[in-house]
Amino acid sequence: MSKTHHSDGHAPIPARAGVGLRHPHVQQFLDAPPRIGWLEVHSENYLAAGGVRLSALERIRRDLPISCHGVGLSLGSAEGLDTAHLAALKRLFGRVEPGLVSEHVSWSVSGGVYYNDLLPLPLTEEALGVFCRNVDRAQEAFGRRILVENPSTYLDFAASRIPEPEFIAEIVRRTGCGLLLDVNNIHVSAHNRAFDAGDYLAALPLEAVGEIHIAGHASRSIGGETVLIDDHGSRVIAPVWRLLDAALARTGPVPVLVEWDTDIPPLDVLLAEAAQAESAIRRAAPPPAAARPRSAAHAA
Repeated sequence: MSKTHHSDGHAPIPARAGVGLRHPHVQQFLDAPPRIGWLEVHSENYLAAGGVRLSALERIRRDLPISCHGVGLSLGSAEGLDTAHLAALKRLFGRVEPGLVSEHVSWSVSGGVYYNDLLPLPLTEEALGVFCRNVDRAQEAFGRRILVENPSTYLDFAASRIPEPEFIAEIVRRTGCGLLLDVNNIHVSAHNRAFDAGDYLAALPLEAVGEIHIAGHASRSIGGETVLIDDHGSRVIAPVWRLLDAALARTGPVPVLVEWDTDIPPLDVLLAEAAQAESAIRRAAPPPAAARPRSAAHAA
């Protein structure tokens, strides 16, 4: 039987491959849902109290489990969380009943201004305390455990004092939240900041992983250096597939999402990527127990 991942009694997400539900593909899911394990949506796209978009999601939700992935809660903001945003998310989760809810180890709001990006945190005790307080508040408001995603980054802060995997592990320990493991983010950050992706992976609290993301990224030449950009606009490359295999070897089967947010291709392309992820999940499953030999008393 397939293992499922959920929290607090909400509809489970199976340990299978899923894809992000994006607007160009909505009608295809309404007309004839493809064979896929589950779907993930960006929470902020569905915060309106009604309308065509939310109605379509509710119809799709009857056929497929849904995970809600936030991009605007700004868990790293020193001024705390926006009460209205928390309330809107809580209404959405009550209506859609997602199997998993997730956000990012980042910040994006300051002084009431929303910056349309997932900005990195200085890895300090002060930033850790702020982040944990905000995770606690979010989990209390939602009445459920959330997952937080490791970031894709391009530089190190001079003020940082805590290794990033240790910073994330401490968030998990202090708040009881789970980890959304993005292996593409690890690959991107490892290249840009010159660290070993395997060592980073091994240092994370992998027992807390509730979901894994994979995606494509772009390569740019900036100032004579090659920089990887986490743009989710292409197929997953071989090193990221290998990192997924390494992660699943440690976590066992968990839900794996194919992210594709820019230059969105035909749905068949996403489904082909998801099929490859599904194969990786199956490879991570333990083999079935060997059948016990019949005892001599039962032999023919």
